[in-house]
Amino acid sequence: MRALCWTSGGDLAVRQVPDPELRNDHDVIVRVRRSAACGADLSLLAGQAPGPAPDDVLGHEFLGDVVETGTAVRRHRVGDRVVVCASVACGACWYCRRGLPACCDNGSTEPDAGEAEWGHPVAGCFGQPRAAGGFAGSHAEYVRVPYADVGAFTVPDSVGDDRALFASDAAPAGWMAADLGAVRPGDVVAVWGAGAVGQLTARAAGLLGAGRVVVVDRHPGRLLMARRHTGAEAIDLRHTDVLAELRELSGGRGPDVCVEAVGGAAEEPRSLADRFTGRRRAPEALREAVHACRKGGTVFVLNGGARLVDAFPIGAVVHKGLTVRGARQHGQRYIPMLLDRMARDELRTEHLATHHFPLERAAQGYALFRDRPDDCLRAVFTPHDQIDGRVGR
Repeated sequence: MRALCWTSGGDLAVRQVPDPELRNDHDVIVRVRRSAACGADLSLLAGQAPGPAPDDVLGHEFLGDVVETGTAVRRHRVGDRVVVCASVACGACWYCRRGLPACCDNGSTEPDAGEAEWGHPVAGCFGQPRAAGGFAGSHAEYVRVPYADVGAFTVPDSVGDDRALFASDAAPAGWMAADLGAVRPGDVVAVWGAGAVGQLTARAAGLLGAGRVVVVDRHPGRLLMARRHTGAEAIDLRHTDVLAELRELSGGRGPDVCVEAVGGAAEEPRSLADRFTGRRRAPEALREAVHACRKGGTVFVLNGGARLVDAFPIGAVVHKGLTVRGARQHGQRYIPMLLDRMARDELRTEHLATHHFPLERAAQGYALFRDRPDDCLRAVFTPHDQIDGRVGR
């Protein structure tokens, strides 16, 4: 089959790779309909996170049709249209039973690599390097999905592909940030980053009852889209004293909940030595969120690209009594609810798919996604359809 691979020269290329096969009774094989580029991929390609190896297949946000099932699969049959959670979890370990599937003990094929990187093994993720499981990614014609009864979800007939696609990763990440960030009715919530995850965080905060939601970014096109599709207010950090404006919008206190949803690829460049070690200063958005948050408030961190961080304002955390949380998205916990909201038209996400490309032009899609962030919010690849163009905002 054809797949988008990382090459030994550090480039992307569509290559012929072996078709995936069932490896255990809980697997399914999915024929990919849609697969989206993600900011986490840009962090990998920029060397800001443990990188892929040559011939690794990229991609982790996808949906498609089940074409083969293992004998132990109970929830799915051939022909089902499913959205697949980007992270791989068993559903049965101590962490999965407590609603923390992204911390799964059994979801990675390379637990030693995860333990060396983060202190403990964590759940796997499609299209990511060994420390995050080493599973072949979704920018391909077909994907093997482990633990399919846990991580694949049938899409309601009323939900279109471009809407359901983002239930794979961006929507659960955004909802999780608002949920675990403890957004309460009437809260003032500030979100740094108006990309797909930031916009869906803002929308989730609104649906959870936030009294005011503010999105902070430097790209006017993304801010316009955030206002239009989430109802959030917008701050263009290029022309505004962000901290002063947020205090003004929150009765002088600062936001109750601050969410960092920028992603590593959007942060400041680093030295060659820092790129090699993975060390960097605390991302500017995170520093700003910590300083902006009201005393006793919560800062939620979604940027997992930084391996080591210096110059983090720990004094502000202690003296202001902040709660700082972070997580990879626990999609298995949220996707059924998100699909239901999509079916009821409460959660619309298709506007995020600003550009479509056939798989053969996936490298071009990534270049556009990287170089034109104000214009290209998500590049979506269609391995079996020759869709090529831009959708309306």
